[in-house]
Amino acid sequence: MGSGRVLVAGAVLVALVALGARLAAGTRPSAFFQWSATIECHFLNGTERVRFLVRHVYNRQQYVHFDSDVGLFVADTVLGEPSANLFNSQPDVLEKNRAAVEMLCNYNYEIVAPLTLQRREPKVRISALQSGSLPQTDRLACYVTGFYPPEIEVKWFQNGQEETERVVSTDVIQNGDWTYQVLVVLETSPRHGDSYVCQVEHTSLQQPITQRWEPPGDVSRSKLLMGVGGFVLGLVYLALGIFFFLCSKKGVCWGSGAVVGEGEPALSLSQ
Repeated sequence: MGSGRVLVAGAVLVALVALGARLAAGTRPSAFFQWSATIECHFLNGTERVRFLVRHVYNRQQYVHFDSDVGLFVADTVLGEPSANLFNSQPDVLEKNRAAVEMLCNYNYEIVAPLTLQRREPKVRISALQSGSLPQTDRLACYVTGFYPPEIEVKWFQNGQEETERVVSTDVIQNGDWTYQVLVVLETSPRHGDSYVCQVEHTSLQQPITQRWEPPGDVSRSKLLMGVGGFVLGLVYLALGIFFFLCSKKGVCWGSGAVVGEGEPALSLSQ
């Protein structure tokens, strides 16, 4: 183990590759030899149970390893027995590897966990796209951004039916801040009366997000009808308000068969 502190995110990989001495110009190597060591931190339920491993590999075969659950180096092959005996005979080497559970794994878990384990809810937006100079929409794009972890499912629905054949998706892309984004496009030519839904399912959500889109003409027509209806209803209430105001102001109203004036006896119209 080196004396420097190594930052890990659940698992740390340190590879040291030895390819032999530098070759003289014009010569070809007869063989390549590779040695590597990997350092790993395994977490179960956060830091409830932590296991620290160091694996020594020669030519892709692990020959000796340290396991914090055992507390010693263990030989995996005959080649690893001398190394295991050597490491286990050095108290300072054993002490450093045993302390790595706390000093290396748990320490870095507190640093990295808020960035890697905290979930982020996706944001969803739909845009209509046109090909070239064509005025009509021929694609609908569902932009899903800002989510973590990267596993996500995005579906398109047209008039309540899921679309699968005309759907094209990009790969999930990193944003550089531990969040991700994806673009899912539906190839379609919207018509009057059509309705579209982009549905997003993610582990950060208690229920899927459903973003609805309708052709602009339908939306404008609906808003126009709502506006006209509101205007007419307002006129009705205004007329009723003026009538009752004048009635109470003059003290003259009509009822069933009688006219009543302020300060005068009622005069029956039925006589």
